[in-house]
Amino acid sequence: MTIYDELVARGLIAQVTDENEIKELVNNGKAVFYIGFDPTADSLHVGHFMALCLMKRLQMAGNKPIALIGGGTAMIGDPSGRTDMRQMMTAETIQHNCECFKKQMSRFIDFSEGKAIMINNADWLLDLNYVEVLREVGSCFSVNNMLRAECYKQRMEKGLSFLEFNYMIMQSYDFYHLYKTMGCNMQFGGDDQWSNMLGGTELIRRKLGKDAYAMTINLLLNSEGKKMGKTQSGAVWLDPAKTSPYDFYQYWRNVADSDVLKCIRMLTFLPLEEIDAMDKWEGAQLNRAKEILAYELTKLVHGEEEAQKAEASAKALFGSGATADIPTSELTDADFVDGVIDIGTLLVKTGLVPSKSEARRAIEQGGVAADDVKVTDFKKTYTMDDLKNGIVFRRGKKNFRKVIVK
Repeated sequence: MTIYDELVARGLIAQVTDENEIKELVNNGKAVFYIGFDPTADSLHVGHFMALCLMKRLQMAGNKPIALIGGGTAMIGDPSGRTDMRQMMTAETIQHNCECFKKQMSRFIDFSEGKAIMINNADWLLDLNYVEVLREVGSCFSVNNMLRAECYKQRMEKGLSFLEFNYMIMQSYDFYHLYKTMGCNMQFGGDDQWSNMLGGTELIRRKLGKDAYAMTINLLLNSEGKKMGKTQSGAVWLDPAKTSPYDFYQYWRNVADSDVLKCIRMLTFLPLEEIDAMDKWEGAQLNRAKEILAYELTKLVHGEEEAQKAEASAKALFGSGATADIPTSELTDADFVDGVIDIGTLLVKTGLVPSKSEARRAIEQGGVAADDVKVTDFKKTYTMDDLKNGIVFRRGKKNFRKVIVK
């Protein structure tokens, strides 16, 4: 099976242009491709993780990835999937986020000896002359076509700023620049980026001729990743300081039965033959499939040792009721008011719920317990002495935290 056939078999490709040329490049290790990452936070999340897995697969097949960090485009903000304008970030915040991304990406992609490139589009976008851009690039774009793009269409009723309207031009210019300077011949992205990606291909062909060897691939996994990367407590981050290896493991351990095999197929590096054999699994076997998924992805993101710990902790906790090596939250004097902390605040601080209103709802529905004793009073408080030996709090059936006082 070729690498392109494998991508199709794993359900990763939703739409392509120039399929024959793409197959030729990808299957023969001749693709120099880029995927963009907008640094809107100081950590990558599960949505990015899927794109990184794709880059890793293609690099293993001999192709060359370019990880493009959008330090320049982040100054504008992508309107795709938004009902309002993104909050503007300072240059310092963007730079900090870019540095965090670089560290995390290196766990997935081999940047040694020119095998991959990591680059920031601020290096060229921030130095562009506005009038020159209008003359060189603006003439290649039809406003009528741009307004038909889905990413703009959904914003027209509520208002689309001219600032955001330029995002497509900036992203298209990225592909044009990378094509000219680095021989980049392919770009990947999610279905929400399709219009922007086509804009880049059209710009290259209009500026350099219709025979310019530039392809685009549209990958559904980005949009799928954004959906999967959200839980009741917020985004699932790749930074262990934001989402612990145990929580990361538990997130994937708790995916829906209907999603588990799709996730194994799309995200793990297990052989397709092994995955195909799981297609008939049901009942308790699906729980085993979830354990396989959780272990494989935790190993990929946090390393084998952390994956083994997370798996052992989960089995000890749910198998025998032992507290084992479950995540621990440490409280300090500053967390207590007049010597006590209320249950709502405690649940928020431990990350078991995103807000006190969510804590109230969970308690009223009988979904919160302390050392296996159901908590029924939202006004319940704990002293430092109560927590000195640690109490295990649970939300739902599978979300635990041991809370102690530092």
